[in-house]
Amino acid sequence: MPPVPRRFGTEGGITPTDIAEARKELGRHLAQWRAVAGLRQVDLAKLIRYSRSQIANVEVGRDNTTRVFWRNADAALGARGALLSMSDQVRALVQDFQAQRDHARDQVRQQAGTPSTPPISPVLACPAACACGPAVVGRWTTREIRALREALRMSPRAFSEHLGMTIATVSSWEHRTTPALDEQSVLDQALTAADSHSKARFWLLLDDPEGPIPGAHDHPAAARRPTATPIHHANRIRPAS
Repeated sequence: MPPVPRRFGTEGGITPTDIAEARKELGRHLAQWRAVAGLRQVDLAKLIRYSRSQIANVEVGRDNTTRVFWRNADAALGARGALLSMSDQVRALVQDFQAQRDHARDQVRQQAGTPSTPPISPVLACPAACACGPAVVGRWTTREIRALREALRMSPRAFSEHLGMTIATVSSWEHRTTPALDEQSVLDQALTAADSHSKARFWLLLDDPEGPIPGAHDHPAAARRPTATPIHHANRIRPAS
C-alpha cells in the first residue's frame, strides 16, 4: 500500500478525496490477497462470516467496515498483520481529517469572535465515499443498537455477521442486555464506518419518538431519550448520558 496521504498538520491538509482513495487502495490489497489465496469473494465471506456483497463493497472502497472484519480477513488470508495494519492507517487518516475539520472550524470561530457553538451546518461537506460524518454514542442501549441495524438496512443475522458477533449476542442487545465495553467498541467502529446515508437514517430513527424499542415498553421516558451524541447535529448539541 502506498504511503498514507498527507497527515494533519502538513501543508495542504487531508481531503475527502484522500480518504476515498486510501480506502480504494486498501480494498485493492484485500482483493489481491484473496486472489493469491485462490478464494472467491463468496469463499472469503463464508470464512469470516460476512456477506459476499460486503466483501465486494470493501474491495472497491465503498465500505471500510470494522476492525473485526480486517482482523478476521487478515487471519483467513494469511496476511500476517499487513491488512490489519493498512486498515488502521486508513482509520487514523479519517481521525486526522476529523481533527483537521474541528481545527478549521475553531479557527473560523476565533476569527469571527463568536462563542464556541455548533455551526448551523457542517463546515465541510463530504462525499458519500468518505463516510466520515462525525457521530459518537455515549452508551449503546437497545434503542441505539436497533437504530444502527435498521439504518444499515440489515436483518439481525446480517448485522451479527457485519459485527463479527453471534446472532444470539446481537439479539440479546436488542432485548435489554447492555453490551460489554469491548462490544460497545465494535458498535462504535460500525457507526464510524457507516456511509453518510446510513448515518442520516440513524439520526432520523433516533429522533423518531414513535419508533418502537424492543423490551422497553415499560419505560417510556427512557425510550424517548437516545444516548447518541452528535458532535454537531443541526443547530444543537445533545449532551452524552
